Amino acid sequence: MKIAIYARVSTDEQTTENQTLGLKKVAERNGWEIQAIYADTISGAKSKRPQLDKLMKAVMRKEIDMVMVWSVDRLGRSLQHLITLLSDIHSKDCDLYLHLQGIDTTTPSGKMMFQMLGVFAEFERSMIRERVLAGLDRARSQGKRLGRPPIPPITVDKIKRLRGEGLSLRKIAKQVGISTSKVHQLV
Repeated sequence: MKIAIYARVSTDEQTTENQTLGLKKVAERNGWEIQAIYADTISGAKSKRPQLDKLMKAVMRKEIDMVMVWSVDRLGRSLQHLITLLSDIHSKDCDLYLHLQGIDTTTPSGKMMFQMLGVFAEFERSMIRERVLAGLDRARSQGKRLGRPPIPPITVDKIKRLRGEGLSLRKIAKQVGISTSKVHQLV
């Protein structure tokens, strides 16, 4: 059986090494031949991931018999995206192995459990989003300013003076060190 491993972390401070080492051991125990390892450093909420896209191309070319992933949340956090991935994988007679959940989609119960785990992953993502929004609301209510700091009045005056001298928006932006669109807003 030809296997591809997919690993994902969200930030550069994290590593996919723990995921790949564990999955390599499982593949070795089962006598599965690892064809490739694909690893992304990107949020699971993103549906476009470079390495996942490469993996799916290999699946579509039927180069892979099974995709191994450490956990369902490494694959994605949107139920719709997870179901689409599973459907695409299965349409090419390829299966999915999720290590932590002990799910192997070669079985009907494995398929059912995969879909149920997707629901929980999406729920978790929604809860995280709600906590972040609540934190932002709290910060606003305490009078904290969110976002980028305002352009200092001295810089605004300089922008207006340079524009009065006939400089283009692009030259002004370069000279004062802000974006052209921000210069356009200020003049």
